[in-house]
Amino acid sequence: MAFRGTYEHSVDDRGRVALPARYRHVFTEGVKLTFCPDGCIEVYTTEEFEKNEARIAQEPASHRRGRRLRRGFSVRAYDSELDRQGRILIPQYLRERAGIGAGPVVIAGRVECLEIWNTERWAEELAQVESDYGNELEALE
Repeated sequence: MAFRGTYEHSVDDRGRVALPARYRHVFTEGVKLTFCPDGCIEVYTTEEFEKNEARIAQEPASHRRGRRLRRGFSVRAYDSELDRQGRILIPQYLRERAGIGAGPVVIAGRVECLEIWNTERWAEELAQVESDYGNELEALE
C-alpha cells in the first residue's frame, strides 16, 4: 500500500483525528505512531513499522550507536487503534513535539506512511519541497 495525497482534518479536544477514509482498511491490525525528526507524526501500519524496527535492530545493541538508534526510535513510538469513526488517539507527547493542538492538521501521504502535520509546519515543509524537488529529481538520474 502506497500512501499518497494530502488531506485536511481536525484534531479534537481529546487529541483524536480521523484518518483518511480511503486508508482506514489498512490499519485494522493496529496503528503505530512515532515522531519524525522533520517535525511531524508518522502513522505506520504494524507491518511497515516492524520493517523499520528490524532495520534499526541490525545495528548491534552492544554499540552505542545501536542503543541510541533504538532509544530514538522506541521512546517516540506509540500504539494506537482506529475507533468506530476511523479516528486515532495521538498521545500528548507526540502532539506537543509536533506542535499539534485541537484544530486543523494536514495528513500527507509519504508512500510508506502517513504524516500528520501542524498546518504552519506543513506550509514551511511544502515550500522547501517545492524549492528542492526539481534538483532532487535530476540527482536521481
